[in-house]
Amino acid sequence: MTTPLTINEAFRRYKDQLPVIEKAAQLTAARIRRRAARLHLSCQVTSRAKEISSFVKKAYTKPYDDPWKQTTDKAGIRIVVPHSGLLNPALALVKESLTVIKVEDDRNTPGFEERLKYPRLHVQVQSYGEEKDPDGVPYECEVQIRTEVADVWARMSHSLMYKPGSTTDIPSDVRRSLYRLIALVELYDSEVERGVEALAAHPDFSRNNSLLTEAERIYRTFSTHPYNRDLSEDIVDVLVEAIGEHDGYADRLMEFAEHERERLERAYQDYGPTSEHFLEHGRYMLASQPESLIIFERLANARYMLDATWEDNLEKHLLTDMAKIWGTAL
Repeated sequence: MTTPLTINEAFRRYKDQLPVIEKAAQLTAARIRRRAARLHLSCQVTSRAKEISSFVKKAYTKPYDDPWKQTTDKAGIRIVVPHSGLLNPALALVKESLTVIKVEDDRNTPGFEERLKYPRLHVQVQSYGEEKDPDGVPYECEVQIRTEVADVWARMSHSLMYKPGSTTDIPSDVRRSLYRLIALVELYDSEVERGVEALAAHPDFSRNNSLLTEAERIYRTFSTHPYNRDLSEDIVDVLVEAIGEHDGYADRLMEFAEHERERLERAYQDYGPTSEHFLEHGRYMLASQPESLIIFERLANARYMLDATWEDNLEKHLLTDMAKIWGTAL
C-alpha cells in the first residue's frame, strides 16, 4: 500500500507525469475512434490532460486524503454525437472497447429535470495502452458522452454559472432563461434525430451522404483536422459512380483502411493537413479531405474505373496528385 501524497507532492508528480497522461488520453481516444469507425457510429472524439492549474485548484478545494489517487479525471475523453439517439450506442461502444470502472448516468435520475444541468453521462475507464503512474497503476480516463447541442449548453452554462454554491445563487430571471434553454436543447436533439432518420430513408440523398459519412468516420482515425465539406460533397458525387454496387462498400472501405493503416498513416503524415506540402505549397489538397480514403481505395482496386469516371467531371491534376501519393500510375 502506497503512502498518500501531500498536495505539493501530488503537484510535482502531476507536472512530471503530464506527457505520460497526455499520451494515455490520446491512445484511449484513438481506440474509441477506430471502434466507432468499425461500428459506423458518427461521433467526434477529443482528448485532453487536465491543466496543471486545474489539478492544483481541485486538490486544494476538494477534501481529498490523497489528491493524487482521488483526482480521477487527470486524463479526459469527450465523445460528441449528433443527437440523443446515439448516446446509448456510444455508451455501449465504450463498454465494449475499454475496461470500465464505473458509469455515471443521470438521464433517468428522479428529479434531475428540476436541476440547472444537462443529464450527465460519464464513464470512468482504464486508459488504453501501457501507460502507468509511478506506483505502477494504470491511468484512468473520464469519458464524457454528449450530444452536439448538449456540448454547446455545457460550455455556455459552465462559463455563465461556474459552480455556484447552489442554484439559489442565480437570479430568478436567469434561472428561467436557463430552464428554457434546456428545453430548447432537448427539442433540438429530438428534431435532429428525426431529420437524420428521414434523410436516411430518402434514396436520392442517402447514398452520397452515407458514403461521405462513412469516409469521415474512418478518416477521423487518421486526422481530426477540419475539412472543406462543400469540396467533399462535389468529389463524392463523382466517386459514387466509380464504386458501382454500394451495398457493403462501407465495410470494404473499413477493411481497406485497417489493412493499409501504416501506409495511410505515412501518406497523411507526408501529404495531409499538417504536412509541409499542404501548409507551405498548397499541394495535394485532397489528402486533407475524408474522401481521400475512397480515392486511395479505388486507386488500389479499380484505378481505371476511377480514372474514367473522373475524366470530364473534375480537374485531372487532383487525381494525379493522389495517384502520386499512393505510388500508382494512371
